[in-house]
Amino acid sequence: MKAALLRIYLSENDKYKDKAAHHAVLEFLMDEGVAGATVHHCMEGYGVHNKIHTVSVLRLGTDLPVIIQAVDKEEKIRGVIPELKKMLPTELITLQEIEIVSGERFRDDI
Repeated sequence: MKAALLRIYLSENDKYKDKAAHHAVLEFLMDEGVAGATVHHCMEGYGVHNKIHTVSVLRLGTDLPVIIQAVDKEEKIRGVIPELKKMLPTELITLQEIEIVSGERFRDDI
């Protein structure tokens, strides 16, 4: 079955309405009925500002990278993108076509 993989690249200190942005996005995706989403807390990375964020014993505040991945049918994913762009106007959001080959939620469509 054809589907879509949405990725959102954030930092762990990003906020949306006084909440951690990754948690606010996860709640939004769940409320919208998106089939599944996962937050990945990363060890190291850099973005548009060319500053490496990394885990270090010597640093107390690290602001590490966070990636949110969500999977569902393409029309469902495309339907949530406008609101995500309002929530995270400057963050990198990508969309990729994928094929689901197994999964409880998609059993009837495979």
